[in-house]
Amino acid sequence: MSIDISVAAPATSVEGRSPAQLAWSRIKSDRTAWVSGVVVLFFVLLGAISPIFQRIMHLSPDQFSPETLDENMGAMPIGPFGGMSTAHWLGVEPRTGRDVFLRFVFGARTSLSIALIATIVATIIGVLIGLLSGFFGGKIDQFFSRLMEIVLAFPSILFALAITPVLESVLQDAGLPIGNPTRIPVMIFVIATFGWPYIARIVRGQVISMREREFVDAARALGASRAHLVFKQILPNLWAPILVTVALNIPTFITTEAALTFLGAGVIEPTSDWGAMLLASVPFYSVDPMYTAIPGFALFFLVLAFNLFGDSVRDALDPKSSR
Repeated sequence: MSIDISVAAPATSVEGRSPAQLAWSRIKSDRTAWVSGVVVLFFVLLGAISPIFQRIMHLSPDQFSPETLDENMGAMPIGPFGGMSTAHWLGVEPRTGRDVFLRFVFGARTSLSIALIATIVATIIGVLIGLLSGFFGGKIDQFFSRLMEIVLAFPSILFALAITPVLESVLQDAGLPIGNPTRIPVMIFVIATFGWPYIARIVRGQVISMREREFVDAARALGASRAHLVFKQILPNLWAPILVTVALNIPTFITTEAALTFLGAGVIEPTSDWGAMLLASVPFYSVDPMYTAIPGFALFFLVLAFNLFGDSVRDALDPKSSR
């Protein structure tokens, strides 16, 4: 009599993955996402640790250094490439002698902070209005849809140039301090005001297609309130388009902030800002091109990296969109 001593091979378990895990695996295999993400992280860290550079260099971004300028040459930096040296890593500003590197890193801090806060405010407003408009429909949808169209019809930059001084004057008359403590919140408000309709339209369209889904009908049949349906059933399923829109809005707001400052309706001196650096460098672009190139190329690479990263996130969350 033979005895069968064979042992059955263990069954291979198949582990399911959530949509977030699938998206993360696509991003990890996307070289463009990694490169653009590293560039974005580099600029964010540069702005975050800017006070450390101030202590290392024993300088202030607002500190004048007249000894670095040649008065016989119209107060231009002494040395090549705008006065680059071991003491001033990216040279100094013409006529003031302020350190360009410190102005640059503190400018990154200012520009990114304004753009990120404006993005958060615009996202909150856009998501709330998009949810209400798409879920309730009817007159509510008509009102918010017309409001979106009116806001989108305005030329945002021109209107921002006109309304920023007016709002600033009103707030200062109400008791707020003069200068950037009032100007920067006004900039954030203006940028967010013209930014929220884009995300609101996307959220509205998604909610309209989702409000009649089976899981919403099931929750409604169980007696769920409207607030529960909107914020517990529909909103959690909108994180993908919201995340993609946020990633694509940030570079737009960075460019808008720099444009407003360049045109004179943004951050006020002596606070460092990339738009202010570009504005100050215009008279010297032919004699000190490095002063213009540093903030100009930084702004270009940061916006490009954010756009590429946003495209990668969109493709990871919705692979069909790249076909």
